Amino acid sequence: MGKRILKLVIIVLLVLAVVFVAASQIDLSALPEPGARETSLATSAKRWLIGRAARGSVGAAPSADASSADNGSMTYGMDCDSCHGKDGRHPTENGRWMNPRVPDLGSPGVQSWSDAELFWIIKNGVRFSGMPGFGKMQTDKEIWDLVHYVRSLGAPAPPSK
Repeated sequence: MGKRILKLVIIVLLVLAVVFVAASQIDLSALPEPGARETSLATSAKRWLIGRAARGSVGAAPSADASSADNGSMTYGMDCDSCHGKDGRHPTENGRWMNPRVPDLGSPGVQSWSDAELFWIIKNGVRFSGMPGFGKMQTDKEIWDLVHYVRSLGAPAPPSK
C-alpha cells in the first residue's frame, strides 16, 4: 500500500511540475502581437459565443427610421469614438494598441455580424477585449440606434476633401 501511495505522490508532483513549467512560459503582456493561431482560435470562439448569446437574449430590432442612425451617431460621439475614432473607421492611438485591435467599424468583419450580434456586443461588451458593455448606461433604444449607425458605416467612405 505504501509503494502505491508513493507512486501516486510522485506522479502528482511530476504533473504539477509540468503544469508549473508550462504556466511559467505564458506571456500575458498585451504588447506583442498575438500569433495567427491564437487570433484564429480567439476569433472563432468569440463569433460562436456571441452568436449563441445573441440568439437567446436579443429581441427583434425596431425598424430604423430616418433619425435612428443620427441618434446613434450622437451616442457614438459620446461613448465610442475614444477608441474607434471619430469616423468609426480609423481607431485612435488607444484603439490601435489594444489586443485585440479595435476594428474599423465599416470593415467586412464588423459588418458581417448580424444586427442582434452587434446589439449584444454593444450592450454586454466582450470580456478580455477592451470592449466595454453599455447596457447599464444606455437604453435598448439607444443601443439599437448605435447598431443602425454602425450599419451606416458599412457604406463606402465619402471621399476626403
